[in-house]
Amino acid sequence: MKTNEKIQSYILILLIFPCFFLCRVGEAAKEPYKIGAIFSVTGPASWLGEPERNTAQMIADKINAEGGINGYPLKLIVYDTEGDETKSVLNAKKLIEKDRVLAIIGPSRSGSSLAIIPTIEEAGVPNISCAASAKITEPVKKWVFKVAQSDSFCAEKMFEYMLNNGITKVAIITVSSGYGDSGRLELRKAAEKMGISIVADERYSGKDTDMTAQLTKIKATDAQAIINWSIGPTQVIITKNVRQLGLKIPLFQSSGFGSTKNIEQAGKSAEGVMVPVGRILVAEQLTDSHYQKKILMDYKNAYRSNFKTEASTFGGHAYDAMYLVIEALKAVGPDRARIRDYIEKSKGFVGIADIFKFSPDDHCGLTKDAFEMLRVENGQFVIAD
Repeated sequence: MKTNEKIQSYILILLIFPCFFLCRVGEAAKEPYKIGAIFSVTGPASWLGEPERNTAQMIADKINAEGGINGYPLKLIVYDTEGDETKSVLNAKKLIEKDRVLAIIGPSRSGSSLAIIPTIEEAGVPNISCAASAKITEPVKKWVFKVAQSDSFCAEKMFEYMLNNGITKVAIITVSSGYGDSGRLELRKAAEKMGISIVADERYSGKDTDMTAQLTKIKATDAQAIINWSIGPTQVIITKNVRQLGLKIPLFQSSGFGSTKNIEQAGKSAEGVMVPVGRILVAEQLTDSHYQKKILMDYKNAYRSNFKTEASTFGGHAYDAMYLVIEALKAVGPDRARIRDYIEKSKGFVGIADIFKFSPDDHCGLTKDAFEMLRVENGQFVIAD
């Protein structure tokens, strides 16, 4: 090679190398896409928030292992509300103002989800709640969505099953909380619409450890079934109290009962308990051709492999919320308004809850068909006849 050619080659290398180096530095310096999460990881609703946190982190790790979102790393920022509404609001503000997240998933509880709505709406950040209250999205709020099946549909599913089995008189017993208040309202509305008579309407505190007084009143009525609406330890207490009092009528629980841990804690008292819940708890019982079978089994197997325990319907809410945001980020990039618009137009997204069909008039995107009526049989959830 001639001297001039060598010099030209060296010059070309010197020109190309800085460009290559700067490109690599630019790639390494890509700002991550930040998603915020507010879950009840500890406290009285930890059995909701812990699987949600686990699931969200599992998904974030998977996305990053696969190269991120359009080449951008995904950063998940999780704050623990401890089930407290005030802390939920403070955490939401922190995610918005300090962390500058593109979207927020959670909270875990209905009361907490309702509490952060003013903050979310004022800031204009997409929020996907993991809680059940229909009030979260009814009426529609511009920036707020939810992935948990609504308590209004839960009530309708219960009463539909009861009417098909000749039950027309029920007693309801509900916890005094945001979730319990909303459930009680939806039960009363659905009962009036569907021709069910409520012959007893009892309340209790989420801190109560015995409800035999309320259940004794119910025992004196002509109720053909009992519906308990609560989450956490009180569901187990009610289940045991019903059996201790010798009540022979069926016990229906709200969808908050949708965890095998409740069966374990209630023991034999849980036998026969009825609950409308998502299909994840009975995924193995679905036919191979069922539209949710593969996604449910893939999630259950991944969760079991990562955390050495069974997945629950609550972790499934975080799964759906995360992937709705991720799909939006893939499509429209890091723009809050465009993420919101994309989610609102999402139709046909097959999630753990069911197939979502959002619209400007529906920020839940589900119907009562997202529920399956299950029964506890031999210590396991089975699809009810």
